[in-house]
Amino acid sequence: MDREYCRWHSPRLNRDMELLVFGHAGAKVLVFPTRDGKFWEYEALGIVGRLAPKIEAGQLQLYCIDNLADETFYGRQHPADRIRRHAAFEDYVLHEVLPLMAAKNSHPATIAHGCSLGAYYAAALALRHPHLFAKLVAFSGRYDLTLRVESFDDLLGGYYDDAVYFHTPTHFLPGLGCDWQLESLRRLDIVLTVGAEDPFIDNNRHLSRLLRDKGVQHSLYVWDGRAHRGKSWRDMAPLYV
Repeated sequence: MDREYCRWHSPRLNRDMELLVFGHAGAKVLVFPTRDGKFWEYEALGIVGRLAPKIEAGQLQLYCIDNLADETFYGRQHPADRIRRHAAFEDYVLHEVLPLMAAKNSHPATIAHGCSLGAYYAAALALRHPHLFAKLVAFSGRYDLTLRVESFDDLLGGYYDDAVYFHTPTHFLPGLGCDWQLESLRRLDIVLTVGAEDPFIDNNRHLSRLLRDKGVQHSLYVWDGRAHRGKSWRDMAPLYV
């Protein structure tokens, strides 16, 4: 299996960013890590290994990127600064990572994918920019970071502005009325998975209802138990990615 390490200084983030590329051809998969994960997490969890048959057959090419969780939603800065930093991270993905993917691979399909917080990143990006993607695959996601559930708090401490609204899928979808964007969403292949005992299962069901209300076909798979761990994601990946 081809494996390539890439690193460059991002002018949008004013810092070096790293990523790993696995495979030589096929649909391009943009992989976001979990909260504490790095660009090598998907490989360390054994998920790359489980996808090896598809990668080696030229069906998939993975682009595993870093995140900035400790500078955004889990940072100590004022929430307004943290959501601005997240918006800058999205600009980095849109204007630096996606062009790199296109330059390396001409396959027409790009898949947004992630687990846990990575599922939020993938969903927020693909649902905001559906014309750029063919598929969204989100495992064990929390799609409203302002939601308080069990021991999980509002990650922005009650702060709210337009940026929070437009980066929260379950907030902006009900008001989405742009025909062009809705048509793009309806062409998107969307797969959501969550454990039956996951604290955010209701949030997943809410997102599913909102998509259905907008006429967006999708699949929501509920797995036994909490299913919020590497073993579950390893089992999910060959089925849905």
